Amino acid sequence: MQLGDILVGRGLVNAADIEAALARQLTEGGRIGDNLIAMGLLTAEQLAEVMNTAPAVPANLEETGISPRSLLNLMLKFMLIEGCETVLDLAERLKLPRRGVQQLIDDAVQQRLIQAVGAAPGGLALSIRHALSETGRGAAKEALDQNLYLGPAPVNLQAYQDQVLGQRISNEQLDADALRQGFAGLVVPEHYIRKLLPAVNAGRSVLLFGPPGNGKTTLATRISTIFKDVVYIPYALEIGGQIIRIFDPSLHKPAVTQAAAAAAAAPAGIGLHRETFDQRWVACKRPVVVTGGEMTLDMLDLQHSVETKFYDAPLHLKALNGMLLIDDFGRQKFKPDELLNRMIVPMENQVDYFKLITGTTFSLPFDVLMIFSTNLQPADLMEAAFLRRMQYKIKLFEPTREEYRQIFDGVAKSRALTLSDDVFDFVVERLRGGGFGLAYYQPRFICDQVVEACKCFNMPPELTEELVAEALSNLYFDIEDVSGAAAPQRLVAAA
Repeated sequence: MQLGDILVGRGLVNAADIEAALARQLTEGGRIGDNLIAMGLLTAEQLAEVMNTAPAVPANLEETGISPRSLLNLMLKFMLIEGCETVLDLAERLKLPRRGVQQLIDDAVQQRLIQAVGAAPGGLALSIRHALSETGRGAAKEALDQNLYLGPAPVNLQAYQDQVLGQRISNEQLDADALRQGFAGLVVPEHYIRKLLPAVNAGRSVLLFGPPGNGKTTLATRISTIFKDVVYIPYALEIGGQIIRIFDPSLHKPAVTQAAAAAAAAPAGIGLHRETFDQRWVACKRPVVVTGGEMTLDMLDLQHSVETKFYDAPLHLKALNGMLLIDDFGRQKFKPDELLNRMIVPMENQVDYFKLITGTTFSLPFDVLMIFSTNLQPADLMEAAFLRRMQYKIKLFEPTREEYRQIFDGVAKSRALTLSDDVFDFVVERLRGGGFGLAYYQPRFICDQVVEACKCFNMPPELTEELVAEALSNLYFDIEDVSGAAAPQRLVAAA
């Protein structure tokens, strides 16, 4: 990940700006950041903020914060398992600077663990090939006995703690317009904006509750897309010789942009410089972790594998500097109090504690926007003491008739349907007459059912009372389908 990607990821410039800056580099030289400033596309203050947030490239092995022995063992494993032979191959796997990898190779040669076996085509010093000696093969197997971790070099605990604190979610203060823009395409009453904005900016705990189907999950997931900052996630963390894998490609989304392609396509030349950062970290969008009824309490513990002998980070650790949504809270197999007991210290003190199988304990800042979403009554879920510790409690109501019409019109239009006043009144009367309230999700369900029915019987898509009645009978099983058997006959005849 290079500077251009990070600047675009944070919304400070766009891909076209990066291309223009790269073109200027070819004639003027200098670094891409300086060129962006000279072109008036970026300020020096903005560049400094980005540079100060990103982990710096370690100048030597000592600056990695990891013992040379641990790095050497990891290098030997790559040579044994993947057959890596050159500085370039090993630097790519270890995500370390070439000069650091060369230092590891020199140390390994001195210890007679590896030996030079020739050069790859080109004959450059960086392409000299090395192979394990018999002693080296034994050392690599011993390293595999310690753990089977084979990935980028880890970072140390202090570096991770500092990075989490430096990229807190509360650093990114949103305004009401940003929130409205993030909810574009949704009907979100203004009083929701007034309640949600302070909760999101605080970056603490939020309880969303109310009748089912009224947008709790939708709002929560939309909130996660509003953040623009790039955060840095380490591939792995080392503590006392134990490895914890942090980066999860299924949850952590690299802030990859078109700027990467533009930079890669730019021809090399004298004076063409690109700023880089410690590649043991991945520049990502703020993480979003969503779990629901499948959640178990052990998902909040370090997961140690007896086979691989290293750890996988728990859910809330992977969510650091981002959002953790616990959907359908209260529907899990464990009691709600059990989860709250586990999370009460992190939620209140913004620090969490972990224990390794060696007995070593360590702490990490708990910087997570934690959202609990439920359609159960809060008083039935938790005691008053727990409820008091929820920083923000936001109830979502069913939409008004006007809001419901706005939602229905938008959904119908997106599916090439026209909603008449008569059909709308019919839906509202049928729902309320059957004892059901209006809900945000209903228009989509009804429209999708109508479109599918029309497609099956080769009819043009149309919202009619007969088709809507059938959709309502599928929506709620105890709403009688007043269309009876006549509607299917008409459909068949039309087909």
